[in-house]
Parts: sequence; C-alpha cells; structure tokens
Amino acid sequence: MMTSFFDQFMSPTYLGIPLMALAFVLPWLLFPSPAPRWINNRFLTLQGWFINRFTSQLLTPINLGGHKWALILTSLMVFLISLNMLGLLPYTFTPTTQLSLNMGLAVPLWLATVLIGMRNQPTAALGHLLPEGTPVPLIPVLIIIETISLFIRPLALGVRLTANLTAGHLLMQLIATAAFTLLPLMPTVAILTAIVLLLLTILEIAVAMIQAYVFVLLLSLYLQENV
Repeated sequence: MMTSFFDQFMSPTYLGIPLMALAFVLPWLLFPSPAPRWINNRFLTLQGWFINRFTSQLLTPINLGGHKWALILTSLMVFLISLNMLGLLPYTFTPTTQLSLNMGLAVPLWLATVLIGMRNQPTAALGHLLPEGTPVPLIPVLIIIETISLFIRPLALGVRLTANLTAGHLLMQLIATAAFTLLPLMPTVAILTAIVLLLLTILEIAVAMIQAYVFVLLLSLYLQENV
C-alpha cells in the first residue's frame, strides 16, 4: 500500500520511452499566441494583465541592470504554475515533484546570479560573507557560516518546491483513499472526508501558485543582492 502511494511520483514511460519531455512541452501548447487584431479575447487580456502585474511587482526593487532577467523570470513563473496546476488533474504527472528537475532549475539560475555579482561588483559580493562590525575572533566562523548558507540556497529552493508539492499530493491521495474505504462502512463520515478532500484540493491549487511565485521571488532576491 505504501509503495502504491509513491507510484504517482515515478517518471511515466511509454514503450520504455520517458514522457518527461511531453510533460514539459504540453504547458506551452495551452497558452494562446497573440492574434494580429486590435482587440484580443478575454483570456489573452487576462494573461497580459497577469504578466504585466507580476513583472512590475517582481522587478520594482531591482535596478535597471536586473531588468534583463524579466523574460527569464516571467517565463519560469508561468512554466512552474502550469506544471503545478496540470499535476492536480487526475491521471497526470507532476514533473516538479522530482527533486532532480527542481535542482536543475535552481542551481544554474542561482549560479548565474552569483557569477553576475562576482563580475560586476566583486567587493560587494564578497562583502556579504562578512557583516560590517564583526568582532575579529568571529570573522573566520562567520565567513564559514555565510559561505555554507550561500551554497545551501539552491538546495533550499529545490527541496522547498519538491517537499510542498509531494506532501500535498500524498495527503490528497491518503484522504481520497480513506473516503473510498469508509463509503460502504460509514457513509456520513465518508461524505465529511470528501468535503475535507475538496477543501484540501482548493488549498493545493493555492499552494501550486504560491510555491511557483516563491521560487521566482527568491531568485529575484538573490539577483537583487548581486546586481
């Protein structure tokens, strides 16, 4: 039984071919491309409003040098939200429950922010490793601690996204299994369990969007420190 609960996180295959590439391409096919018309439909208008609001809120604290990242961060936000939301549908696979995928997104982007800081302002980038006014005996210890915290950042990004989505999916499956098991035995309790499952599903929709936003927001904060 416990093994079947974790089967939903296995990478799907068809005839021995992994379908991860299909899971990556599918979200982009669902977004309509702008039509050459003066008036777009409501969905395109809502999509444009959301992207403009998100980009302006995300890049307002960052100076003009960091605005070059607007396309990358906005595309990553839309991509993660699409993958997380599609993973809530029945008989689907959520690629963002794989730690390898999340680390593959977090490590290169975090490393890019660090390299930009080392290239543009190496003194300020290295200054983050030692707070101003630190007593001399604590300087070696603080440098080690700050260096460890710097290298833990991409791990925290990947693990946070993986853990939140995995825990939500497991909890939904456990409650759904309990509802089906209790239905012939105690129908009233099963109905209450189904109501809890419905509320949890709504919560998971919010978590799917919030975790994608937090992932991109933390990357923007790392970029703000180094630009």
